[in-house]
Amino acid sequence: MGAWDSGPFDNDSAADWCGELGDAGPEDRAGVVRQALLGAAESVDYLEVDEGSAAVAAAAIVAAECCGGPPVTSAYAPDFLREGGGIGLSDDLVPLALRALDRVLGEDSELWELWEEADDGRSFLAEIEPLRAALTRGAAG
Repeated sequence: MGAWDSGPFDNDSAADWCGELGDAGPEDRAGVVRQALLGAAESVDYLEVDEGSAAVAAAAIVAAECCGGPPVTSAYAPDFLREGGGIGLSDDLVPLALRALDRVLGEDSELWELWEEADDGRSFLAEIEPLRAALTRGAAG
């Protein structure tokens, strides 16, 4: 991999997904986020790294936009988000984002397996925990 770090946008798979999001028309971006979350949350098979990475990036966007979570600042994130733009996401994505993160951190998840092998998942969890905290606050309303 060219990019491999623990941030939600900081690996090749997440960066590729962010490219798709950035290339989508403004009216289609919420659907791109929703599909990434659904791809993980509803997966019953082995969750490949590409789908897991897209779901984490999408969850980070939901956390930032809907829940006051960590801002999107990664160089790999879409320019329009780094520049303070938004997507206009609906609050119903908050519980879906939590489900997607749970799936990524669960069994049969390639992304989680890679991080467990690297450092027992510590650096990845350090990035995920603030997202989960913001999403949990948002889900509580």
